[in-house]
Amino acid sequence: MPSHWEKIITIQYWRPLLLTHLLFLSPTNTVVSAFTLTMGLLKVGVPQPWEKSKKNLNYVREAGVRQFISTYNRVKDLKGDELLWGDEIEYGIFVLDHQNKKIRLSLRAKEIMDNLNKNEASHSYESEGCNWVPEYGAWMVEATPRRPYNGYSVDLLRVERNMRLRRKRILTELNENEIAPTVSAFPLLGALGDDGSVPPVPVGGPVTESEYIGDGIINPHPRFAALSANIRQRRGEKVNIRVPLFHDVNTPEYADLPGLPPSTCCGEESILLWRFGKGDLSREKYGNGFVIVGCSSSSREFNDFGDPVTLQKWLVNVECEGCKGLFYRSAPGVIVPDADWPRNGDVVVGSEIPDVPGWIRLQNGYYLPMNSDDGEVKFLHKVSSETHANNQQKKALGSETPMYKGSVGNINDVPDLKKALETAVSSLSDEHKTFNDEAKMFNLRPAIHMDAMAFGMGCCCLQITFQATDVDESRFLYDQLAVLAPIMMALTASTPVLKGRLADTDCRWGIISECVDDRRPAERGRKGGPDPDPEVAGKGYRRLYKSRYDSISTYIYQGVSSDDGQMNNRILNMYNDIPVPIDEDKYLELRKAGIDPLLSQHIAHIFVRDPLVIFDGAVEEVDDDTQTEHFESIQSTNWQSVRWKPPPPRTGPNDPHIGWRTEFRSMEIQLTDFENAAFTTFITLITRVILTFDLNLYIPLSRVDANMQRAHGRNAALNGKFFFRRHMAPLEKGDDGFDEQYASMFSTVNGNGNKGTLPTVFSGDNLSAIETNTGASVSSWEGVSEKRRVAPNASGGAEENSYEEMTMAEIMTGKGDYFPGLIPLVYAYLDHIQCDSVTMDRMTNYLDFIEKRATGQLQTPATWVRNFIRNHEDYNFDSIVSDSIAYDLMIACKEIGEGTRAAPELLGDVVIKPILASDAYQTKLDSTRVVSNDHIRSLLQRYAARKTKFDESAVEFQI
Repeated sequence: MPSHWEKIITIQYWRPLLLTHLLFLSPTNTVVSAFTLTMGLLKVGVPQPWEKSKKNLNYVREAGVRQFISTYNRVKDLKGDELLWGDEIEYGIFVLDHQNKKIRLSLRAKEIMDNLNKNEASHSYESEGCNWVPEYGAWMVEATPRRPYNGYSVDLLRVERNMRLRRKRILTELNENEIAPTVSAFPLLGALGDDGSVPPVPVGGPVTESEYIGDGIINPHPRFAALSANIRQRRGEKVNIRVPLFHDVNTPEYADLPGLPPSTCCGEESILLWRFGKGDLSREKYGNGFVIVGCSSSSREFNDFGDPVTLQKWLVNVECEGCKGLFYRSAPGVIVPDADWPRNGDVVVGSEIPDVPGWIRLQNGYYLPMNSDDGEVKFLHKVSSETHANNQQKKALGSETPMYKGSVGNINDVPDLKKALETAVSSLSDEHKTFNDEAKMFNLRPAIHMDAMAFGMGCCCLQITFQATDVDESRFLYDQLAVLAPIMMALTASTPVLKGRLADTDCRWGIISECVDDRRPAERGRKGGPDPDPEVAGKGYRRLYKSRYDSISTYIYQGVSSDDGQMNNRILNMYNDIPVPIDEDKYLELRKAGIDPLLSQHIAHIFVRDPLVIFDGAVEEVDDDTQTEHFESIQSTNWQSVRWKPPPPRTGPNDPHIGWRTEFRSMEIQLTDFENAAFTTFITLITRVILTFDLNLYIPLSRVDANMQRAHGRNAALNGKFFFRRHMAPLEKGDDGFDEQYASMFSTVNGNGNKGTLPTVFSGDNLSAIETNTGASVSSWEGVSEKRRVAPNASGGAEENSYEEMTMAEIMTGKGDYFPGLIPLVYAYLDHIQCDSVTMDRMTNYLDFIEKRATGQLQTPATWVRNFIRNHEDYNFDSIVSDSIAYDLMIACKEIGEGTRAAPELLGDVVIKPILASDAYQTKLDSTRVVSNDHIRSLLQRYAARKTKFDESAVEFQI
């Protein structure tokens, strides 16, 4: 379960005693010393009820943008920060009833957290420590390292040590009948009525109005209840969560659905797709007990209505003599004389603006008119998603004026676009027919229904935050980690049980997405609902395609260049191919303030949401020039798969310096600290690999969204396929294999050391057939390759040729001679930095474990839990998890995490050293005088007796 409040990093000087190998050096090669970390401070105050807070929503949104602009202008030039990073782990606390074989929530989390923090304060002299903060549930507590990890390889070893320390210390505060295993979700939450917790709380209440859980299990801090109530009230109804139910041989809900064999969905070659956040149609037709699902065998992904999720493509073809293209517009009617203007033959991606007819908004933040002002000349033509650009004209035209018959010199013959345009438009009609045909693949499935925020925010997870060297690196890492988010979620899947039932999914993400979905019907694309409300964002009628907890909707890296005039407002938009609703007024305000188009789009996108909690006395009283409270109130409740975090303001001269940060949020919690440390260090090393080897992972965001759906599928890590970039480094020939033979730089590492050549790739009979590649230099400027300076992706290629479907094993270990795999890249990086032998040994253990899980030799926690339940003696193969099953399951999870139970299916030959509460704190070499002689004599007699036994054994040996 992710944090909802702002995380603060506090830095103090600490000089390492040993020189170890750097994981990352800033561009200036300066090394900043290490520090301490505290996370999760909750604001103290009185939250306003929804009806009162509504009057302040507009002010907070406007002030939030002003605060961001002020912050950005103050810190945009910060550079040279070193790598600082840390992880967050949540724990659930449960009470065991051994006599009746039951397990319940323990609502003592605040008491336990307070005691833990008191102990931390009294042991602050220890070099390693923990920080404990509240979480959404009254049975939950979050823990982080007290000081962050730094950019040296030795700190990779700190991760597991600190995670084990956290587990030891929480054990010291548990009662004899309490346990705190690192599990994603309490398996019986919402299935026990009033008997779900200790002490028991009645079901329902004015906050959630739930039919399954009581308000009393929410953390008593007023922020959490306000979040829950305001989400429900803004939405106009309770949240509606419906997860596909696992089909076992005796599952009663499937008895009336003949023709569905148990344990299958879409056939052996595909996995079930649960389209979380898009279930209104199935609820309207079938009620809360069912959900419509899809299958990953389709080449496209759909929502419940059969609509494609990508934006519309438009062919640029200005139909007048001598006209060569269009200038971009920063706003409708405002021309931008940018050298990268789209030429005839280019394909742009965007959507029509409902309130401004005749204009489209592009994913790069610019605007284009569809026709001339008088409507006589058509500029843009709607075409099929299979259509690709003709960039030969761009190469020929350079930066000449696009329109009105300017002299251009020697121009290559412009290909005949008329025939290609006819083909593209024809393909568009065929494409819509295909969409309708494939929409019939939807399947109706019984659902596990839930109706409160606690079902999602009561889940636990593993998150990591990285400090970058500057704003550009933080934005670049944001993009790369967004692609990895669904991959790592599938590999760490651990949530197969919900509300006492086995689910046909393995991950928590979609549950949380639906549990905080405050969109009104019109915002979800449905008819009806309340009238437009001028106090809420978009009047409650702006189309919002995702919940405020979901995958990202736009990449934010802008590119860098040594030529300020060349790259300042540029991003190729072929990978930003999904709708990004924005607040147009906020976007224009950001652009006028000098914020680049892509970052302006990102901020304007998160500000289509309303703040969920506003505190009395903290509205107009907040200083927009020195504080960021209103910005953070919206930023921190946009729970996306990756979060980009600007430096917070310093309120005093002694406040620590905090840099640009990127938070990776998708991974599921694991049962052992070994597993959690393995994935934490792996992601950290992957970020170093990408930066050091100058790689990128860009694929279209529509494919990232498809991967998020696929990652939820049962055993997706073993049975699923995911879209992934086939070439992460600049190619040695061509750009991305379009209409060329091409070879990867990685092909030199195959068996015989010879470079391999891949088959020629052709696009098919569409506009991309006239594409040519121009190649590019890989020389560097200030450590940034020419490829990345030009754009995040190889320019001029078709996006479909930059990625392909891969299994988890292929992503992690490699495919052919062109894709080396993430794990070999990490090994290469560790070799490159000459990692010390002790760290290398542990990283090898971690990487070997991850490889075995990726290849199916080891199970995910979700698969292990599902198998445990289905093999339990009390299980009736009806998808029902009983009290006794849940009791045994949670004890087993506890024992595995604490190292007292072997789990070869999960860990292979890895042995977890037992974790003992007695080892939680260091023992002081105390010199306080003992006043009791009797105590001294007792100690001496005990060890004198030991000496006697030793002497006797020695005599026996001599005999």
